[in-house]
Amino acid sequence: MHRFLKRRLDRMRLKDNAYSYLFDPSPEDEVVSIDCETTGLNTKTDDIVSVAAIKIRGNRILTSEAFQATVKPKAHMAADSIKIHQILRSDVAQERRIETVLPDLLKFIGSRPLVGYWIDFDAKMLNKNVQQLLGITLPNARIDVSDLYYDRKYSKAPPGTKVDLRFAEILADLNLPPLKAHNAFDDALSTAQMYVVLKDLKARGVFLKRVRSWDTPLPPVG
Repeated sequence: MHRFLKRRLDRMRLKDNAYSYLFDPSPEDEVVSIDCETTGLNTKTDDIVSVAAIKIRGNRILTSEAFQATVKPKAHMAADSIKIHQILRSDVAQERRIETVLPDLLKFIGSRPLVGYWIDFDAKMLNKNVQQLLGITLPNARIDVSDLYYDRKYSKAPPGTKVDLRFAEILADLNLPPLKAHNAFDDALSTAQMYVVLKDLKARGVFLKRVRSWDTPLPPVG
């Protein structure tokens, strides 16, 4: 009910009616996998430097229908973040600002649910700019692959079970090939692959095997 009321209020608060399509019914069985690379991890002071989004229709990942953009941030690009995503200041010097990229990205996403790994971070980074443009935050539903993975792996685990939700661990456990880390397109693609596999596991009622304490070899003695 809370989400329903928020959508009603946001629809009324929308600054520009040209974006009313964000409130349309989502195309059946379609979602968008999205990833942002940023100048840092502070959602209030850091900015997006690249963003990629890939449509998923059913169990098909539509890489031919992808959105990619490199963005010139207003925030300082710290050396630590450059080491992670390998995007240099010179790479973004002539790129567009996020406010001119955002209309194209929103048109690509439409009303589809957003799939991501720790999707709330990406949504917060986008929403800073969406709020300025539209007066509201993104109304799209969110699906976090780490939640889907937890459900298939740990939802029935006994108390005290060690939980590992690292991106690389999820990929390995699902037998998915690792792609270039901290690249917006490759991370969005890996996330899309996780989503499709986990969605299939849930549909079939399959849970992922956990290593039990008695399955772990004992240390040598003597």
